Amino acid sequence: MAMDAVSVIRAKRDGGELSAAQIDWVIDAYTRGEVADYQMAALNMAILLNGMERHEIARWTAAMIASGERMNFSTLSRPTADKHSTGGVGDKITLPLAPLVAACGAAVPQLSGRGLGHTGGTLDKLESIPGWRARLSNEEVLSVLDGVGAVICAAGDGLAPADKKLYALRDVTGTVESIPLIASSIMSKKIAEGTGSLVLDVKVGSGAFMKTVEDARELARTMVGLGTDHGVKTVALLTDMSTPLGLTAGNALEVRESVEVLAGGGPADVVELTLALAREMLDAAGLPDADPAKALADGSAMDVWRRMISAQGGDPDAALPTSREQHVVTAAASGVVARLDAYDIGVAAWRLGAGRARKEDPVQAAAGVELHAKPGDRVEQGQPLLTLHTDTPDRFEYALEALANACDIAAQGAEFNPTPVVLERIA
Repeated sequence: MAMDAVSVIRAKRDGGELSAAQIDWVIDAYTRGEVADYQMAALNMAILLNGMERHEIARWTAAMIASGERMNFSTLSRPTADKHSTGGVGDKITLPLAPLVAACGAAVPQLSGRGLGHTGGTLDKLESIPGWRARLSNEEVLSVLDGVGAVICAAGDGLAPADKKLYALRDVTGTVESIPLIASSIMSKKIAEGTGSLVLDVKVGSGAFMKTVEDARELARTMVGLGTDHGVKTVALLTDMSTPLGLTAGNALEVRESVEVLAGGGPADVVELTLALAREMLDAAGLPDADPAKALADGSAMDVWRRMISAQGGDPDAALPTSREQHVVTAAASGVVARLDAYDIGVAAWRLGAGRARKEDPVQAAAGVELHAKPGDRVEQGQPLLTLHTDTPDRFEYALEALANACDIAAQGAEFNPTPVVLERIA
C-alpha cells in the first residue's frame, strides 16, 4: 500500500486513529529522511492536539525501537533493573541509586541523558569528576556491568535513532508536552536498552514537566502499559518536585551530595527517595529480600560507586570543581520557610551556568545553587538562605531575577504541612 506524509498528517489532524502500517511507514521514512522535519512537526502537533489510543502509542513505540539496535544482557549472571526519572531540580538520585542497587545483587544498565533548560542531566553531573567518560561502546557497557554491576553512560547512536530525531524536533516545535510522545520517547529507549525491569520516577510539581498529579498519573499509566506490552516488568512512583530534591542544584554540587548519601549521610529526602526506588528496583528484579538500607550503612554501595567511576576513567578521590565566585541570598524575614519553588531554583542554576539552552551549549561544572533551608525550617532575618555558585559573576543578576519570588516565609508558629516525597505508586 502506497504511503505519503500528507495522508498520515490529515488522518491525525482530523481526529482519526493511525493504522499500524501508517505508523511503521512514517517513523521509518522520517528516520531515513524521506519525511521532512516540517511534515513530522505537523504530525507531532496533530498528535499533541488529538492524542493517541493506547494501541497507537504501543505501535509508535515499537516502530521507534525497530529503527535501531537492541542491547542484550542475557549473558549477565545478575537480573537487570533500570530507573528513569522524568526530570527535575536537584534530582541526583541516579548517582547513589545505581551503585546501591548493584551492591544488592542486580545489574543496573543506566543509560542517562544531559540537562536541558531548568532540569539537570545525570551525564553533566558525572562529567564534573575528572577523567570520567560518558561514551562507552556496547562491549564496554557489558564489561562494566559484568565486573562492577552498574554503569551510567550515554545511549549509543544506534539505540532508537528515530527518537533522537523526534526529540530534537519536539523541543523546537512546542510539542514536548504531548503525553503519547513523551511516553514513547522514554520507553522506546528503555525497551531497546534491554533491561528486564524498569522503575519510573514520574515527577510532579512546579519543577517537573508534569505540573499536576492527574497529568503525571496519565503519563505513568501510559508508560507502565508500554513496558508491560513489551515484556518489561514496569512500575512507577509519582514523586514531588514542587521543592528541589536535597540541598543542591548543579553538577559538581550534586555529585558531592550524592557521595554524602553513599557515605551514610546526606539530606533526608534524597535518602528516602533513593531507598524507595531501590526497593522497587530490587523487587522488580526478583530480589525482594535485599536490604538497600544496609548496603548504604555498611559501605558496600560506596565500594561499587568507586569501582564504577574508576571503570569509566574517573578518579573517585579527585577534588571536585568549585566555583570562583559565590553570592549569598539571605532570608528577608524571620519565620518558617513555607515554599521554595523548584522551578525558580532550577532556572537560577541554569542561568548561573549549570544548564544549557541548546544541546550543544557547554555547562559549568561548579555552577549552581546551594540551599541552606528547606520548607518547614525556621530561619532568622538575614540568615543565609541560598548560596549561588558560578565562574562568571555577571550571571548573578540574571539568576537573582529568577529567585525574586522563589521563597515564602511564614510567621513563626504558622502551620506547615510537608508534602510527602512519594505521592503514589502505579503498577
